[in-house]
Formats: sequence, structure tokens, C-alpha cells
Amino acid sequence: MSIRVSIVSTRTGDDGTTGLGDKTRVPKDAPRITALGNVDELNSAIGVWRTHDLPEDVDTLLSRIQNDLFDLGGELCIPGWTALNDAHILRLDEALAHYNAGLGPLQEFILPGGCPAAAQAHMARTIARRAERSVVTLAHTESVNPPVLHYLNRLSDLCFVLARHLNRESKAPDVLWMRQDTK
Repeated sequence: MSIRVSIVSTRTGDDGTTGLGDKTRVPKDAPRITALGNVDELNSAIGVWRTHDLPEDVDTLLSRIQNDLFDLGGELCIPGWTALNDAHILRLDEALAHYNAGLGPLQEFILPGGCPAAAQAHMARTIARRAERSVVTLAHTESVNPPVLHYLNRLSDLCFVLARHLNRESKAPDVLWMRQDTK
């Protein structure tokens, strides 16, 4: 992928269309653009997450994930082009196993919150789930490289595990859901 943008405001989108990497134009509300936008938002949320005081290993992992998401966005922007493969999924699976190993078993549902970095991890998790849903929608009408869906699914799981890990590291408790009596 060697497309470089030198002019940001081209005015070509004033008609409600946008250009893909293969030079085709599509409506800005097309499923492909929705998926691409959700992945971009996820990458931005991870960028905000990285502004928190994070353990170096977590920050390094999130940096790699941001680059992967940029490549994933490239796949969505250039129909037929692939960048993600099973090695990307394996890397997330290994990170999941590593960070989950130090956590206790879940005793209750966990609500978003805890320390600020964990709360941001939960925000990234929910955006990853939305991005995944939008890619599923795209896959109903267009071909999608299976590792794209697998990556987003694993990434949302990893965000959840990292939220718990960050809470543990900062000595902040996870925020547990408490059943309310409705009597």
C-alpha cells in the first residue's frame, strides 16, 4: 500500500461520496465506509488509551495493535487487498493467554470502570465490538478476509482482559455488576 495523501481538503466528497484506495467512489454511508470509520475510531480510542500511564509491555502491545488496525483499515479501503493473516490472530491469542494468566476467575459480570486506563480499555472494547459488527454487515454483501473479523473479535476480548490487568496493576478493583432487587 503506497498511497500518500498530500492534500487533505479536496472537496471531492462534497457530493456525499468518498474515494477508496482503488480509486472507486462510494457513498459515505456505504457499509465499507462505516466499517472503515469504526476501525479508525477504534484506532483513535487506543491512541487516547496510550496517553494514560501504562506498563511498558502494554504500551508496546497497543502500539503494535494500532499499526495492525491501520493495515486492517487498508484492507477495507482497498477491496481485494489483504494485509492481515493468521499470524496477527496468533499474536493476539498469545497476548490474551499471557495477560489472562495472572487474573483470577470471573465471579461476576464486570462493568466498565476502575482506574482511568482500564476505563479507556473498556471504551476501546466497545468500539472494537461495533467495528466487528460493521465488518459482519459488510461481509453480507462483499468479500471480507476472514482474519479481519477474527482480529476484531480477539481484540475486543483482549481489551477486556487488559482492563482487568490494568486494574490489578493499579490496585483498583474491577467494578462489579450488582443485581438489584426489583421488588
